[in-house]
Amino acid sequence: MEALTRKGESALSGAPQRWDAIDWRRVERNVREMQIRIAKATQEGDWRRVKALQRSLTRSWSAKASAVRRVTENRGRKTAGVDRVLWDKPETRWEAIGQLKRRGYRPLPLRRGYIPKTNGEERPLGIPTMLDRAMQALYLLALEPVSEGMSDPNSYGFRLNRSTHDAMSQLFLNLSKKASAQWILEGDIKGCFDHISHDWLERNVPMDKAILRKWLKAGVVFQGQFQATDAGTPQGGIISPTLANVALNGLEGQLVAFLRAKLGVTKTTRLKVNVVRYADDFVITGSTPEVLETEVKPWVEQFLAVRGLTLSTEKTRIVNIADGFDFLGWNFRKYSGTLLIKPSKKNVQAFYQKVKDVISARKTVKQEKLIKLLNPMLRGWAQYHRPVAAKASFTRMEYAVFRALWRWGTRRHPKKNADWVRKKYFASVGSRNWVFGTTVLQKDGSRRWRELYSLSGTLIQRHKKVKGEYHPFDPEWEMYGETLRQERLLNSMSYRKQWAKLYVSQRGLCALCQCKITKETGWNDHHIEYRVFGGSNALGNRMLLHPNCHIQVHNHGLTVVKPAPSDEWGFVAA
Repeated sequence: MEALTRKGESALSGAPQRWDAIDWRRVERNVREMQIRIAKATQEGDWRRVKALQRSLTRSWSAKASAVRRVTENRGRKTAGVDRVLWDKPETRWEAIGQLKRRGYRPLPLRRGYIPKTNGEERPLGIPTMLDRAMQALYLLALEPVSEGMSDPNSYGFRLNRSTHDAMSQLFLNLSKKASAQWILEGDIKGCFDHISHDWLERNVPMDKAILRKWLKAGVVFQGQFQATDAGTPQGGIISPTLANVALNGLEGQLVAFLRAKLGVTKTTRLKVNVVRYADDFVITGSTPEVLETEVKPWVEQFLAVRGLTLSTEKTRIVNIADGFDFLGWNFRKYSGTLLIKPSKKNVQAFYQKVKDVISARKTVKQEKLIKLLNPMLRGWAQYHRPVAAKASFTRMEYAVFRALWRWGTRRHPKKNADWVRKKYFASVGSRNWVFGTTVLQKDGSRRWRELYSLSGTLIQRHKKVKGEYHPFDPEWEMYGETLRQERLLNSMSYRKQWAKLYVSQRGLCALCQCKITKETGWNDHHIEYRVFGGSNALGNRMLLHPNCHIQVHNHGLTVVKPAPSDEWGFVAA
């Protein structure tokens, strides 16, 4: 037996020789230190040093290992590119680190796929190979510290510790007061990802130009036919959202600077022009419709034209806050002077259709299986709308789901009466009646009650907005960022109180690799003594691990040991 701990490298001295021996805590620290140096050089405007540090980062072993880990642990890890290659084994992942080289690198075309949009149309998706994904992840590590330093304060899409809820909270601040702006320009960019100018990106994105050009010109393969790419950055690439953000950075700052130069600071302040952007969707407020129509909109069109983009004439409009508008799945509207944010009708209808389709497609499955499928959907939708005035929407949706489940139950038993169906599929739990649930047989022979997630029981909890000036790669913001990340992850775990306790006890770190547990990395609930060997479900027998670390523990017979209060986690390997 060989004892290993994460306090040092006594058993892992020297360079690692296999994937499972990598000290991910050290890798994460090395990458972080280099990113901080890049961010500092960016703030100082030392672009020569920025370029040198980016080159150093993309050549470092730690960054390459981190890039491979990211693409082999995210949602797309089981989706191959045109070469049909997957890095699904530790050996192939270890070999992949050595394949990330700039010299001789030539990306393969993207595999074209399509995903449905809410309006019934399809959105094109480009799927790179695993090698190309890893190279994009590698260069993204060097690009993000620069792009964050150049980003608008109220840009919230695809940025660290920023979300749709932050954009919603900022709009609430801009529109909720009596003296707030009353007019809104809803902006929609026509095919943003598909039409961004390659020439503009090559001139303005602060990264290796040769590598960027290769990605942009890689082309796509659809139904066996090669298609050249003359514009756009394909959706599906890891680096594409950041490239789009770089292209749209300045929409807020440059607009305000333009208005101040033309109209003066005092008049610009009275116009109440505020920009809130999430990816390629944005909202601009103004005190009058004239200023939005004659000053703001023409400037935005010119700003986008330089980048090869245009506004969608069908979806771009100017509205009064009393009439309301939809943004990111919510409806913003003032009722008698009071701003209320509710789930939009379009979002509610789309979600109900999704739930209804799941129920309709599974007419013969067991009740427990249907509950297992529906609960993540219901919980996720409720968690998304929890910070807004959604109580009435939750109640209506719960009734609509109940009606769909009632039809599901009565169809299964056409010869039984309504009372029989009610007793079989519904029960009373405490003060709640008509609860869709059943008892489930556990591996240890016991039975546990499983019920459908209660939408109406979801507590409304206001969202704490990230500060606009927050910089995730500035050491001065380190403590703020850590606190914000942990608070948000705990809020997402609040419906699973035991998981939240484990997260707090582990200080938000994976019990094996000691790296951060985030929404992006995901987590698994691991039992120290396996349930099949009689292990209990008590908190003392459980810990949170990254999904890949969880696989590593099981595949290599590792036994994670609970530490003393002052110690770090450790494990023993067979």
